[in-house]
Amino acid sequence: MKINVYLETGKKRTFAGAVDWPGWCRIGTDEPSALQALVDYGPRYRQVLHPAGIDFQAPADRSAFVVTERLAGNATTDFGAPGIMPEADREAATPVEYERLRALLLACWSALERAAQGAAGKTLRKGPRGGGREADQILQHVLAAEQAYLSRLGWKLKSEGEQNMVDAVQKTLQAALSALEASVKGELPKQGPRGGVIWPARYYVRRAAWHILDHAWEIEDRVE
Repeated sequence: MKINVYLETGKKRTFAGAVDWPGWCRIGTDEPSALQALVDYGPRYRQVLHPAGIDFQAPADRSAFVVTERLAGNATTDFGAPGIMPEADREAATPVEYERLRALLLACWSALERAAQGAAGKTLRKGPRGGGREADQILQHVLAAEQAYLSRLGWKLKSEGEQNMVDAVQKTLQAALSALEASVKGELPKQGPRGGVIWPARYYVRRAAWHILDHAWEIEDRVE
């Protein structure tokens, strides 16, 4: 089985992302190391999807990959986040594809919740990855980023003041699912209020899934 991947290369870093599998996206110092990182994380990505009943087979090595697109990265790439939209994400998602995107996004959120639950009452190892944040702080960061991602989709997530973490996660998740559905149905604006670019549904799921899983795996790796 061949897997289509795209490469996003900046001056210092390269991302390899699976075109059809949002969230399975890893970083390296160059193309070979990014592709190898994608292979290495294949089994972990399968563990994310398996509880949701999504069939995914992790490749044994890099020979399974077919590079379909090479993108020039930017400052966001070198900072450590994917920032360029693959061409495939510009296509409108069909109702059938919406169901798959929804299932993948839900699986990623569930992985983050499991990681946070597994870290409850435990200390996370300090170090450069994550800047020493504890699990609740990482969740707060993910929620804040998700609010920004939703705005790029053309959806406004209203703040309700102080909330406990469980309620905040559930509110954000429901907003994400509602926004995704509205985007696929064509109910959201095609352009931002100041002329900014609105993300297509596919790219929104790609960015959100990557960020959610990156921090879910960070929590798992840092639990003592």
